[in-house]
Amino acid sequence: MLDKSVRPIWQTRWWNRWRNGLRNPLNLIGTVSLLFLAYTIIWPVLNILYTTFVWRTQDARLTAAADPGHLTLYHWQRILASDISWSLFYKPVLHALAVGLSVSAVSMGLGCGLAWLVTRTDIPFKKTIALLAIIPYLLPSWMLSQAWLTFFKNSKIGGTPGILQSLLHVAPPDWLAYGYVPIVITLSIHDSVYFFLLVGAAFSSMNSQLEEAAEMAGASRLQVLRRIVFPLVLPSVLSGFILIFTKAVSSYGVPALLGTPVNFYMISTMLYSSMRSRLTTEANTLSLTLMLISIVAIYANQRLMGARRSYVTVSGKSSSVTYLSLGRWKRPGAVLILLSMGAVAVIPLLVLLLQTFLLQNGTFSLDNLTLHYWLGGSNPAINTGEMGVLQNPIFLLALKNSLIIAVSASVIAAVMGLLLGYVVSRGKNTLMGRLVDQLSFFPYFIPGISLAAIYISMFAKPVLFIPALYGTITIIILITVVKELPFTVKAGGASLMQIGSELEEAAVLSGASWLTRFRRLLLPLSRKSLLSIFILVFIGALKEMELIIMLVTPRTETLTTLTFYYVEKGYEQLTNVVLMIIIAIVITVYLLAVKFGKADLTKGLGGS
Repeated sequence: MLDKSVRPIWQTRWWNRWRNGLRNPLNLIGTVSLLFLAYTIIWPVLNILYTTFVWRTQDARLTAAADPGHLTLYHWQRILASDISWSLFYKPVLHALAVGLSVSAVSMGLGCGLAWLVTRTDIPFKKTIALLAIIPYLLPSWMLSQAWLTFFKNSKIGGTPGILQSLLHVAPPDWLAYGYVPIVITLSIHDSVYFFLLVGAAFSSMNSQLEEAAEMAGASRLQVLRRIVFPLVLPSVLSGFILIFTKAVSSYGVPALLGTPVNFYMISTMLYSSMRSRLTTEANTLSLTLMLISIVAIYANQRLMGARRSYVTVSGKSSSVTYLSLGRWKRPGAVLILLSMGAVAVIPLLVLLLQTFLLQNGTFSLDNLTLHYWLGGSNPAINTGEMGVLQNPIFLLALKNSLIIAVSASVIAAVMGLLLGYVVSRGKNTLMGRLVDQLSFFPYFIPGISLAAIYISMFAKPVLFIPALYGTITIIILITVVKELPFTVKAGGASLMQIGSELEEAAVLSGASWLTRFRRLLLPLSRKSLLSIFILVFIGALKEMELIIMLVTPRTETLTTLTFYYVEKGYEQLTNVVLMIIIAIVITVYLLAVKFGKADLTKGLGGS
């Protein structure tokens, strides 16, 4: 008789493979990563899709036909084919598309033009121009909206008019003060930096020998630009266009400040309004629509780019860049650019700072100066007794929460980016590596305000061993980390691709465990990438609005949501004080990163 304790050969082989697979850190990390990505990204989207086809208890206030728990198409019919579809859906969609396309086009003109001047011409003051160009990125986009109202606000919504009407007695028309025009202008100023960085990097890495060869063959400057330069930078231009488009259509802060006074609603503001009205399923349907717009835009970008990705712009043989001479227009052009950039990047900051010291807004005199909005106590005659920001315990709580969220999210995002990047880089030829790569990029398709709506539905109550996270700082940190995954994983993977696997193999032969290899080898060699991830996530988290506006409660108040509270109350000086503090923290962190960590956003651009 056969000994039953002896396993068949096939079972032994399967057991050995399974045991060796578990011992492989790549498989273990990859499995945990896939479970995390599936739970925080895929499952929430599928769950929110399911809710749009099911009656809920609160639907009883919309129709007597509501039958909780049963399937229905009512919510989609209400959004797409009802008497309110035009105002609820189609009009906001058209507004969002108009803003998205316009902002992308204007940002492309500003950013690409500036990138070309800095990287491909002999214009002076390049470092100063590059620094001024990235200042809007360091500021919250809705800060520019506040600055716009400071200059162009009219008497339509009450309160103190802007500088133009108060000092020059010229009342700006509604179309200039609110709505489509100011939304496009302020978002374009803020977002043009992405084109500047993306296209500037492409220009800087381009081999000038291609242009020189074309000119030697008799091609004119216009032909060189059309046949050589433009095709090579087109992938960067298209990527920037889609990036700005998806950001603009899902923007909330700017449309809320500048669009609401004239009923200029976009999908994002309509979604937020639905959530505040406790029309959760309606908000979920709008979220899916916003996601679909982003997915279609990104898919169109992939099809348009096609084989252009394979263009080579950096060759093995180095060559110096040939700068186009601007001749006698060189210095006047530089001065004009510096003055223009200063007008949109520096002057609004100074005006908002000055307003924080004005007791009565719009009155510019020495006897009107005060520190009340910074340090003053409660005075019933001023802002209904709202005390100065630095004396307000709510501000201190918001500051504490903002720093906890920004630091925690930045550290977690940097480490997770490296861990998931390890799976992507070391397992690039495996199914697991490809799945982690694709799933980690998926949050890019989900607009921030839509992801927030998804997380409210998902974490409002306990699920299995995970407690209800809504109303805690944890959910804000989690959503910040998840939203940044497309960037952090790509950055972490790119960093590890530069570290040869033979170094790890040598460590394995020396008896080092994977944790030892990670701590003593991978972390030190990736420190520059980790610092870059930390800084960019920190800056983004500190000035984030769309992603957290629906998740914040009184206990989890942040600096950005506190400013919106002040805006809704009409406390303009208090709003500006908080904005100045946010800006001071962001700029200080960025300058420290540049000085001690060499994490300069403009590094690699010509002349900087």
